[in-house]
Amino acid sequence: MSEHVMSYLKRRQLENPGFLYAIEEGGGNVFWADPSCRLNYSYFGDTVVFDTSYRTGKRYQVPFAAFTGFNHHGQPLLFGCALMLHESESSFVWLFQTWLQAMSAPPPPSITIEPDRLIQVAVSQVFGQTRLRFSLSLIFRETQEKLAHVFQSHPSFESEFIDCITETDTAAEFEASWDSILARYYLQDSDWLQSIYNARQQWAPVFIRDTFYGELSPSPSPSANDLFNSFFQGFVDSSTTMQMLINQYEKAVDAWREKEVQADYEATPVLKTPSPMEKQAASLYTRAAFLRFQEEFVETLANPANRVSDSGTRSTYCVAKFRQVHRAHTVSFDSLEESATCSCQMFEYSGIICRHILAVFRAQNVLTLPSRYLLRRWTKEAKTRDAEEQAEFSDVSLTASYDNLRQEATKYVEEGAKSIQVYKAAMDALDEAAKKVAAASSRTRGATLANGGDSYPSQDTVNHPGGEKEGKILELTAELERTGQRCEVYRANLLSVLRDMEDQKFQLSLKVQHARLSLKE
Repeated sequence: MSEHVMSYLKRRQLENPGFLYAIEEGGGNVFWADPSCRLNYSYFGDTVVFDTSYRTGKRYQVPFAAFTGFNHHGQPLLFGCALMLHESESSFVWLFQTWLQAMSAPPPPSITIEPDRLIQVAVSQVFGQTRLRFSLSLIFRETQEKLAHVFQSHPSFESEFIDCITETDTAAEFEASWDSILARYYLQDSDWLQSIYNARQQWAPVFIRDTFYGELSPSPSPSANDLFNSFFQGFVDSSTTMQMLINQYEKAVDAWREKEVQADYEATPVLKTPSPMEKQAASLYTRAAFLRFQEEFVETLANPANRVSDSGTRSTYCVAKFRQVHRAHTVSFDSLEESATCSCQMFEYSGIICRHILAVFRAQNVLTLPSRYLLRRWTKEAKTRDAEEQAEFSDVSLTASYDNLRQEATKYVEEGAKSIQVYKAAMDALDEAAKKVAAASSRTRGATLANGGDSYPSQDTVNHPGGEKEGKILELTAELERTGQRCEVYRANLLSVLRDMEDQKFQLSLKVQHARLSLKE
């Protein structure tokens, strides 16, 4: 492995103890994750993409793999990276185990991988209960390559193949459509089509819609943007060398962090109806999630709900677009619980409620979204925590929070120094932020004392024989832990300042060199 990469990993861990890396014994494969990766997973670890773009299409110079997911804006985010210099079933098992240990959390409910036996077996061994999905875009891309002669000689084949995958609503419809395509184009003997058909429950949407995969797109499409390489697209590709990797990696991390900040401050879209439900959704969802909801909500006007049966508090509805009864969806509604399920399973798959359930809500006069249909991961508050979650967060909060805050603050410093107007705006924002931080700190201290936190021993501890000494020991132990935490922050702060000074020194030397060259010319 490149000395450049190793020196980077060692330096990052020295600067921030929360930065983790591991090297596979005997294999030489490398994994790393910074505190923000673990923080990302704690918020959005409900689905994962194991991105192995280096194994597909053009051969990459660097075997760079990544664990990625989606934030509350639908943007890709990072859970960890790896260099897979030597591939085997055991090496992928090591990588998945190492990554899971680094995340300090349970396995993800679902994971998307490339259709590969080694990776599939490793996933099954390490993530036993995780729902596995093959990347649909990779399936389609390989189909285009292996059946290039069919695509070229039969222009209609592509659209029919895509319709079979995306427009069938039941397993029976998929089977019938698949058989029809094989017969029409004389492909019954295609080994490739037979192999992907045998694995259809791992990639065909009709078989996996009951599982959450975090996609905001209206429907999974094989021709849509590939989930693979979504985070590092434009930064790491087949031309990237080992010497370039770390620089490109950091550029991608910074670029997506900036895009997330920008999305946090995007204006809410204009409402299209006077409905209190749309207004409620606009106030709670992020812009990206709201636009997806709004698209479904507006479509209820063209998708009337017709009641077909009743049984106690349960009613069954048929919902279809005008003159498209053959494409109807069935919605089961419980008036007592204000809950509903739809045959399209859009909510289960994406976490955004579908037009069919919304049409039934309209018919039943349900004016606001029940809380069960407001997935927190798509809301503006996705990255805030209540008191119980805050306790679980403490293990990674110190290093992760410091790392994130320092990086975000650096951006404001850089922007704020560009002009006097921007400087004044930045100072006003910092003043306001300081007041909010002080208020939050005050509330936190009050809650700790009110709940009998570790600042003081309990009365019961003091009163039993020897309790006074034990209480004093507990008090001193707690103080020692807090002092250790403060020292860790001060140490990280000092290292950060030193690194910034080195960077400034380097930039200044470059400017001096350029100036000298200009004078010579």
